[in-house]
Amino acid sequence: MTLLYLVRHGQTDWNLQRRIQGSTDVPLNDTGREQAARAGRLLARRHWDVLASSPLARAYETAAIIGAEIGLGPAAEGSTGPRSIEIVPQLAERAYGDAEGLSDAELARRFPGDTPVPGRERRTDVATRAIAALAQLGERHPGAAIVVVTHGGVIRSVLKRVAPGSLAHDGIPISNGSIHSLELVDGTPRLIAFDDPIEADSVDPDLDSATARGADVAQQNAAER
Repeated sequence: MTLLYLVRHGQTDWNLQRRIQGSTDVPLNDTGREQAARAGRLLARRHWDVLASSPLARAYETAAIIGAEIGLGPAAEGSTGPRSIEIVPQLAERAYGDAEGLSDAELARRFPGDTPVPGRERRTDVATRAIAALAQLGERHPGAAIVVVTHGGVIRSVLKRVAPGSLAHDGIPISNGSIHSLELVDGTPRLIAFDDPIEADSVDPDLDSATARGADVAQQNAAER
């Protein structure tokens, strides 16, 4: 059985400011790096074969931090060892076109109601490309346990396609640093657990679920973009 554990990248300043990121390449902030390290420590409770990432900097840096915890990640300079992060371009965040960089309030003013946003990728297209990429990742690594660092919009789009009941409503947060487990069955992802606790009974007190999921959920609702 091939396992896919989808991890949302750590926080960025645009997340904190509730700005739409999309394909804009925004780096992690210090909080985001801490969230990535906490996710890595949770994941380190299990064995992993592959570490994959979206090509965007906030995801790749999160993957590198996680990799240091789970024994995978960028190889040291001059090293010939097996450590690496597999970059999967199709797992980049949804493109938001002319909405990128806008706050929620600015978006509502510039594109009120159902006004089309030029260049914004359809969620259905995000789901199609991301699910195909996950299936291909499984084909390249059959039977592996794979950590995949990606984005809130990608995770939401995938789950709405393969496990719509896991999202009670669109406002449910996919927090920075959160982990969502799936298995590949005949090439199709199936949800194991939304916000997978990763053996919660053995989690250290300072790694409780709220902290490990990026704390302050109120700040997360906007920023899966």
